[in-house]
Amino acid sequence: MPLIWIMEIDFLIIGQGLAGTSLAYRLEQSGQRIVIFDQPELTKSSRVAAGLYNPVTGRKMVKSWMAEVLFPEIEPFYQELERITKREFLTKKKIYRPFLSIEEQNEWMGHSSDPNIAQFIDQIYSQSQYPELKDPFGGVLLKMSGWLNIKEYLDGMSEYFGDRLRFGLFDENKLEKIQEGWKYEDFLAKNLIYCNGLGAMKSQFFKNLPFAPVKGEVLEVAQDFDPDFIVNRGVFRVQLDQGIYRVGSTYSWHDLETGPTESAKNEILEKLLDVVKVPVESVLSHKTGIRPATRDRKPFLGKHPVEDSVYIFNGFGAKGVSLVPYFSKLMTHYLINSVPIPAEVNIARYFKYI
Repeated sequence: MPLIWIMEIDFLIIGQGLAGTSLAYRLEQSGQRIVIFDQPELTKSSRVAAGLYNPVTGRKMVKSWMAEVLFPEIEPFYQELERITKREFLTKKKIYRPFLSIEEQNEWMGHSSDPNIAQFIDQIYSQSQYPELKDPFGGVLLKMSGWLNIKEYLDGMSEYFGDRLRFGLFDENKLEKIQEGWKYEDFLAKNLIYCNGLGAMKSQFFKNLPFAPVKGEVLEVAQDFDPDFIVNRGVFRVQLDQGIYRVGSTYSWHDLETGPTESAKNEILEKLLDVVKVPVESVLSHKTGIRPATRDRKPFLGKHPVEDSVYIFNGFGAKGVSLVPYFSKLMTHYLINSVPIPAEVNIARYFKYI
């Protein structure tokens, strides 16, 4: 009989989206032997996402959760990966958020004395700055912000991982639990880590975790207003090329299986024209993605309550670009050095469901 060659590895990582890529890189840098299995259609949401990292979010313009901890990690991490891949995928760019009222303007004047928020403020304006914008009360120009070209990033890291990345269906029925860990095809892995977005909902280990999938739709439009910042109020507007912008996004918890919708396109265009007064020349593309969000909008990190060698690093939703640099570091310290995971992101908070 022919000999069957088995490769022994420390971690078999399922999914090469934002989560799997960042964690795989950090584990490998820590001396661990890794292999990634990726089914590209399951990481589509990563590739469709805008890639925005923004320290002030939401309709009420509040500081992003843990921004003072998360945001110092973002640019150094992606810049390091730009160097190793010899690609450019990170664009550092300020974000301009118009005020909707004089009260909001006054509130932000007060924020400038709060060190947790002031570190993200470049300048506050009390009157309109641009005739092309609807900003009669001025706005706030934010720093430590920008966007990641996620497709370029994932493609570059795919090349970097080389034969440590395998494309195709990961079939749990082929998993065999043995004393040394898990045998899967020609691999013997000490540990499994699920980083495959909504694919984890079909896993025997994590199917009961309370994911809350969110459908998002984005447009690429031609529009004649090219400021040196990202506009973000009601919609984001990120420059892709001269006169070409990615605009979005919608949030829908229904109709997850449908593709691009006319209602979402109209919603995005209406919101865009409510902040940028220049007419849209044309809509160049319309795409959708399903984000792997969670019920409490906090990611899933940690170990399965029964299987000691099965882990999850998942559930980053629409803010994956800003969350994974910091949390991949935490997850690596947990896996390598047994440093505890903070309770608010540890899946132990949901063990009653598993």
